[in-house]
Amino acid sequence: MKLDMLIVDMFTPSGRSRLTVVLSCALALPLTLTGCNHGPSTAADAANLAEQQRLALDSARQQLDMIPPPSKSRYMAVRSLGSWENPYLTVQGDMVSLHVLLADSNPSEIGQGGLLRPVGARRRNLDVRLNDLPTALNAIPSSSWPYGRVLAVEEAHDVPPAARAGVRRNVEAVYKTLGDLGIVVYEWNEPGRGL
Repeated sequence: MKLDMLIVDMFTPSGRSRLTVVLSCALALPLTLTGCNHGPSTAADAANLAEQQRLALDSARQQLDMIPPPSKSRYMAVRSLGSWENPYLTVQGDMVSLHVLLADSNPSEIGQGGLLRPVGARRRNLDVRLNDLPTALNAIPSSSWPYGRVLAVEEAHDVPPAARAGVRRNVEAVYKTLGDLGIVVYEWNEPGRGL
């Protein structure tokens, strides 16, 4: 059908009704594809969700148990977060930022950390929801844990006073999750520390 015939057809009574049907279907399609997301509707759904989260946590713990226990003499000697080699977390109001330094794939000492092999090129920063933290930690390669199973945790800087309570609740939730995973927490909120 040509464009000019289509335009004329839109202004006829039957064409308008077809156009109305097409437009209403086009507008309703995203709603039918996404569905409603109001959380668990029954107690059985809530119990099923809790069981799935527990299973995911158990699976992540089994994987993380393959990483050796932390070496306190190594990580306690670090004086700045910029030289911290293990993953670390920055806890914010609605999520956590996971900072990972990938291991250098070149075993040679020549040029390490220089212009051709900068450390910053191996650094990855990921924003993660608190519920997805076990899965995200499980995805970190074991070569990125040189100090063993320890994570530095810091609160976000420059948090507005109204949001501080929410950030502190998230910090406590992160500590609980890390404890459940068997990861040692190294709190990084001492004055004068950080990047």
